[in-house]
Amino acid sequence: MEPFELLQSAQLYQKDLETGKSGITLAGILLLGKDSTILSAVPHHRTDLIVRKNNLDRYDDRDDVRTNLIESYERIMTFGAKHLSDPFYLEGDQRISLRDVIFREIASNVLIHREYRNPFPAKLIIEADRVFVENSNKPHGFGLIDPQTFSPFPKNPVIARFFKELGRVDELGSGVRNLMKYGKIFGGKDPELTEGDVFTTLVYLPTTTEATTEAELVFVLRGEMSRRELQEAMGLKNDEHFRKKYLLPALHKELIEQTLPHKPKSPLQRYRLTKKGKELKHFYTKKQD
Repeated sequence: MEPFELLQSAQLYQKDLETGKSGITLAGILLLGKDSTILSAVPHHRTDLIVRKNNLDRYDDRDDVRTNLIESYERIMTFGAKHLSDPFYLEGDQRISLRDVIFREIASNVLIHREYRNPFPAKLIIEADRVFVENSNKPHGFGLIDPQTFSPFPKNPVIARFFKELGRVDELGSGVRNLMKYGKIFGGKDPELTEGDVFTTLVYLPTTTEATTEAELVFVLRGEMSRRELQEAMGLKNDEHFRKKYLLPALHKELIEQTLPHKPKSPLQRYRLTKKGKELKHFYTKKQD
């Protein structure tokens, strides 16, 4: 589509039936607008991202996000990846990033379902044992949400539809189910979602990480694989990071072995699981089941 056609199709450019004038809607400004345009239309718009683990009086890190919703989503995801670990988790034989799944739902919820005419700023606070989120809300009920009886209600349907077209959300209500399912796996406790004039989300963080980084390598190793194949299978781009954090520790702990141990730098070098590595893989596979 041409840009104008896209705006019309996404209902971001509409005609006001009362005045007869046509123009970009508030949803269009929030989704795609320049920072200066957003500031003039919604001067109170912001999402405050805070880490408060050591300096409890102020913060350890902060990102004051005052940009459009597309960029805001990326900033929230980057902030989560920067400050939270990502424990190893398998669903069947596929690795699931618990951190990314949870933050995808948090980011979508705080941006899609906010009451943008309310000046209350959205906040996401990462503490030592939990992630706490609050944003302004037009409530359709009050109190703790029970996922078994929860009925989803579209609060900003135009924004929600745009995010769905981008593949950042699924059908209405799936976010709550995903957050409850993976949040409990992640932190060991059920997340708490509370609806009111301010909507709050509480996700607990893991206190320990059972699987080591070497175990992650063990799970992706099938048969005999080269270093490059292993690195690509783990989705890692930095060669030195992969070597120091994953490959060398796995070799040192005798979870894997070289097929050409007397020629460690050979271009034909490949890696395979040792008996110890196979036992570890079997143990965690059974555990996930």
